This record gives sequence, C-alpha cells and structure tokens, in this order.
Amino acid sequence: MKPKLLKISFQPEQSFSVRIDSVPYFFCEWHFHPELELVHIHKGTGTQFIGDAIEHFKPGDMILVGSNLPHLWKCDDKYFEKGSKLKAESTVIHFMPDVFGEHFFSLPENKSLIKLFDKARQGIRVTKKTRQLVGEKMQLLLQAEGTERIILLLQILQSIANSKEVHTIASKNIYSYSKKESERLNPIFQYLFTHFSGPVKLNEVAALAHMSPHSFCRYFKLRTRKTFSRFLMEVRIGHACKLLSETDKSVSQVCYESGFNNFSNFNRHFKEITGKTPLQHRKLHL
Repeated sequence: MKPKLLKISFQPEQSFSVRIDSVPYFFCEWHFHPELELVHIHKGTGTQFIGDAIEHFKPGDMILVGSNLPHLWKCDDKYFEKGSKLKAESTVIHFMPDVFGEHFFSLPENKSLIKLFDKARQGIRVTKKTRQLVGEKMQLLLQAEGTERIILLLQILQSIANSKEVHTIASKNIYSYSKKESERLNPIFQYLFTHFSGPVKLNEVAALAHMSPHSFCRYFKLRTRKTFSRFLMEVRIGHACKLLSETDKSVSQVCYESGFNNFSNFNRHFKEITGKTPLQHRKLHL
C-alpha cells in the first residue's frame, strides 16, 4: 500500500498553484508530494485515505495535507460506471513549505504557521466558520494576480493556524515510502477498493505483491502500522458507515453489502472501530 510520488507543476510566473479540478472522478492512487495541499471539495462522494486514517468525503469537506503525507480520494463506484455523467469537483492549492523563501517562516511573527505545517503532517480537517471563510478566500485566489495572491494565501494559512475549528486526521510518524514500494503495493490498494464487498483471499492479494502470504503480512504491517485484516476491516466498516448515513437500507443489507457474512461479527467490529452501534451511527447522522 505504498503511495506514488507525484510531481506538481507550477506556472513559471507563479510560486504556488491554485486551480479547480472538475473531473469524472478524483485521482485514485495513493500518492504523496513535498508540497502542502489544501483541498475544498465541491462535488463528489467517496472514501479518503490520509496517512493511516480511512474516512468518507462529501461536498463541503476541506482538508490540509502536509508535506509528503500519503493521501488518496477515491470516488464511489457510481462515478466509474460506464456512461456516468457524474462529476467530482474541488478547488486545490499546492505550495512548498518554503514558498515565500527559506527564512520567511523562521520569523518570530510566523511561529503559528510553522506549528500549522508541522500539524499538517497528520492532515488537518477544517470545519464550520473557518471552512466558510477559507473557502471564500480560495475562490478569490483563483482570480487574483501579483502580490494579492501572496496576501490571500497568507490570510488562508493564518485563518487555519488560529482556528479552533480544526482537528488532525492521521497518526503521527507516518512511514516514509520509496517509489519502488509504491509501485508494488498500489495495485493491492486498488484491488481492495474493488473487491472488499466480497471474499478477499490473502494468498491472492499477496500474489499481487509477488510475496508469500506470511511475508506479505509482515511487510504490510511494517509499512502501514496495521495488519492486513485490520485494514480490510476498516475499509468495510467505512463503507458501512457511508451506507448507513446516506441510504435507507436496513442494517442487515448494509452488513452484507459491506463484505460481512455474519451479522453479529458486523455489529461487534462496527462498535469496536466507530465506538457506536450501526443504529446509533445512523441516528447521529440523520
């Protein structure tokens, strides 16, 4: 499950990039890059992976991804169906940690920004009024030119750094990855996304990485800090959470559509991972 190193391109006359992505579905490979990334989702639903955290995304979500933090947004299956007219859309800012010069963020006045960049190594979710304020400035930034671009980016970062309406997403000390390992385990990641709702055989998954099942399990846990079975369980429970909050399907339907064939096991694992029963989760989100 190694992420792919992604190279971000900038315009020659600009020190950072801001753009609107309007695509059939979001880039669905686990990847990382040295640039920090601020994403505001306007359209699209699915599952996001930030470091070792698995959550769902929906319109309105705003995430700040730190430098070299592995991440992925995978749209729901309906976005990949033949003939689908669905769109995924987001405003995205990419900037290097030293975007304003090597010493700029070392100034005493910028201590809060240094702390923000460090915190962003776990990924930061921006919510409530701060999200609204930052979203408005991101839209202004799309049209801005010259020095105004720098001012707006600083205002965005200051708003997030000084807000209490933010929280980190992933664990600390996420493993560092190589390009070779990324190429080996990305197919496994994609395989799980496609097949998690049915039987997943360890020997078949290990074969994709050209390993024995035993070696693969050790390798997977070393790199992800989760056992393969735990990771698969979290993907399935994450899908169940989405079905419970966005559909009126019965809990038993959700259970079997999420890859479980035993209702009591589903309830037990659901509460272990989310801290709630399926019905409690549904009531909370309704």
